[in-house]
Amino acid sequence: MAQLQISLKRIAIVLLSVAVVLCILLTVAFLRSRPPREKDLIQNFYSHRAAYEQLKDMLRQDKQVLRVANWGIETTGSPFPTPAEGKLPPGRYEEYVALLKQINGSWAFRDRGEHPEVVGVGVWASGFGGDTRHIQICWVDQAPANQVASLDDYYRRATRPRDVYRHIDDNWYLFADW
Repeated sequence: MAQLQISLKRIAIVLLSVAVVLCILLTVAFLRSRPPREKDLIQNFYSHRAAYEQLKDMLRQDKQVLRVANWGIETTGSPFPTPAEGKLPPGRYEEYVALLKQINGSWAFRDRGEHPEVVGVGVWASGFGGDTRHIQICWVDQAPANQVASLDDYYRRATRPRDVYRHIDDNWYLFADW
């Protein structure tokens, strides 16, 4: 009988431990799925504006580059992202990655063409596959029509358009696809 009680006690401890770990994992997943506050994103932009401007200038100069991240580079000549070797002058890729790290960005991108209309940095993403939401800090050539006064208010609305911009300064905007 004593052996059965010890066994049941061990099972209860293991089940309780598993439940605690699951609760912690679910809490972390929930908190990561919430977008950062607009105020924090804008403060980060102003704190690192020179780096954002430098990334914009680099992406506008490197016309073959479409997307850059710490995992590699996507160019107009490659249908899939590849390692950066041979795609840029020596040190250029490392410069991109260092700037992204400095601003806490995940990837940098530009539109195709000689003069891109949009150049930006991905600063947050959550989801999986076709259901991923993003926030980007973008330089936009012309003011977009689909602007909102506040991203924080936009998230709280029950119904909302999918892609919106929130003006920061000059041609810089927060972009959210929700």
